[in-house]
Parts: sequence; structure tokens; C-alpha cells
Amino acid sequence: MRTSQYRWVILGVATFTQTAAAFFVQGIGAMSVHLRRDLELNTTQLGLLLSAAQLLPLAGLPVAGRLLDRHAERWVVGIGALVVAVALAAGSAAPGYVSLLVVLLIVGAGYSTVQPGGSKSVASWFDASQRGLAMGIRQAGLPLGGVLAALTLPALATAFGWRSTLVVGALVALSGAVAFMTFYRRPPDQRPMVTASRVRLELLREPYMKKIILSGTSMVSVHGGLGVLTVLYLHEVTSVTPVSAVLVYVAVQCAGALGRVCLAAWSDRHGSGRYACVLTCLAAVIIGMAALTTPIGRSPVAACLVFVWLGFFGIGWYGPWVAYAAESAPPDHTGFALGLAMAVNQVAVVLAPPALGLLTDLTGGFAAAWALLAVLTAVTLAMTARL
Repeated sequence: MRTSQYRWVILGVATFTQTAAAFFVQGIGAMSVHLRRDLELNTTQLGLLLSAAQLLPLAGLPVAGRLLDRHAERWVVGIGALVVAVALAAGSAAPGYVSLLVVLLIVGAGYSTVQPGGSKSVASWFDASQRGLAMGIRQAGLPLGGVLAALTLPALATAFGWRSTLVVGALVALSGAVAFMTFYRRPPDQRPMVTASRVRLELLREPYMKKIILSGTSMVSVHGGLGVLTVLYLHEVTSVTPVSAVLVYVAVQCAGALGRVCLAAWSDRHGSGRYACVLTCLAAVIIGMAALTTPIGRSPVAACLVFVWLGFFGIGWYGPWVAYAAESAPPDHTGFALGLAMAVNQVAVVLAPPALGLLTDLTGGFAAAWALLAVLTAVTLAMTARL
């Protein structure tokens, strides 16, 4: 039965696997100062590192969605996490920047199964009364991976060099793969179903899918901007030391993890539905981004508080968003719908970090990047509120 207590084991292992698979990539932003120095990178090249791991999921996420609707999540997710581990282990021998980009491309291919697979597994085990909370806890694994990475990877890079961080990332990803393949089981009342191509195409025309895609692409751009620019902004604009900037980045990720749980739990009880919570996050991000373009953003204390605010809403939005996406899709097409929505998101995930980095390099400051994100978010809020 779905009400079985084993659903909490499923939630725990899905969250752990998400955290483990995302660990290294989420730590790249925290290592920005080290990577720029050791590999002699500019901000655009640093943004490309973040994008490299997100490129292959453009094609991989819809494929993963189909596999998840036809085969057991246990093996689809577990093998994907295993690919992440193997790629990072091989990448520890990478001679420089270009080879590191290639390694991260392969990491992205493996990660394609983890995000929709973990979401589908949790959605399958929890009913609507607790699904938002469960999805929020599970999605907190992404920023939680960022927290753990920020606390460990910069110190490892300082002590042993940046290659050592790939070895640790591989071991962490391997533990996630083993855990999921060991403990995951399908709900007793669920069986794999074959999806129809006609239904897959019709999903793109649904109003809920338009809302999911527009809000998703906007907010993952915000998340990408926070990942690539937070530490650099605090260090270069507010004169915070690199160590202190990384600690603030940890706080941002913690706020994001908390936001994913709290906002998703709120969506379980919100009278206007889950998407109303996403609209709230869009509005909060506009306020935060606008604040960074004013003198408030140049104050170390105020800037740190604004980034924590942005972490809570600009990363926390994903909890209610993914619960809304899972519930809106036809029951036997949940995997494909999640994979499709996440694949469209990947366009922004790939383009946002290097684009924002390039904009920062060209303008010689961060204000243009923050303003662009604020405008994009405002347009999304206006459009999706009417759908």
C-alpha cells in the first residue's frame, strides 16, 4: 500500500541519491575562486563549467522519462548515478580545463536519470496530502549537496588540488548509486506502463505545461546565476574574504534546502493551489534581484541577507513546482512529463551561467546580470499568472 511506512525509506534514499549525484557539480560555484586561480579562467569559462554538466540532459531527460515510465526506477536511477561516479573518477586524471569540460558532459548524461527518477519515485509512494512535503524534502537534496560540497571541496582544493575534489565527488556519487539500487522498490500497486506518442505531443499544448515550462526556465536561470556569481560578487563588490563568501554561499544553499521543504509543505495546504506558491517565489526573486542593483547590494551585511532571501525563494521554488508538475501530468505519463519539463529547463540551465558570466565580463560589474534576471522573472510572473 502507498501508506506503507516504507515510503519514508524511499524518501530518504531518493533524497540521499539526489544529494550524492549533485554533490560535485553543486560545489563548482563554491570553488570559483580556486578554479579561476588554478586554471586561469575568466567568469565566462567558469560559467561554462556549470553548463557542461547540464548540456546532455537536454536530450537525456526526455529519454530518461520514457525509460522511467517503462522500467523500474531502481535500475534507471541507480545506473545513472553510477555513470556520474565513474565519470568523476576518470576525471581526476584530467590534465586541464578542456578535459574537465568533457568529464562534466558525461556527468550530465548520468545525472539525467536521477532528477526525474527520484521525483517520480517519491510521487508514486505519497498521496496528495503529503506529496508536496515529500517532494520538497527530496528536492532539498540538490541544495543540500551544495552545502556539503561548499563545506568540503574548497578545503580539499586548497590542501590537495582541484583534482582531489573529483575523487571525493566520485565516491559520494557511488554511495548514492549503491543506496538507491539496494533499497528502492516500486509501490505494490504500481506497474510499468507504455506511453503513447500522441499523448506525449499533446502535453506540450496543455496550459499547465506552459506554466511549468515558463516558470521553470526563469527560476533555473536565477538558480544558475546564484551558483556562478554569489561568491565572486561578495568577494569583489562587498570585499568579503573568499572564506567568508563561501560560508555565505553555504547559508544560501541551506536557505534553498529549507525553502524547498517549507514552500512545498505550504503548497499542500494553500487554498489557491501549488502554483500560487510558485508565483510567490517569482515575486520574491524580483524583489531580491532588484535590491542587489541598488546601494543595498554593496553593503556586506545587507548583501548577505539578500542572498539568503534569494536562496530561500530562488532555490526553494523547486519543491512546489515539481509537485505541481507531477500532479498535473496524466498518471501513466508522469515520468515523461517530468523529463520533458526538466529538459526544457535545461536550455536555461545550460545557457544562463555562461551568459551571465559573459555579461559580467563585458560590463565590468554584476548589476546588469541581476537586472536581467529580475526582468525575466517579472515577465514570467505576468504571463503565467494569467494562464
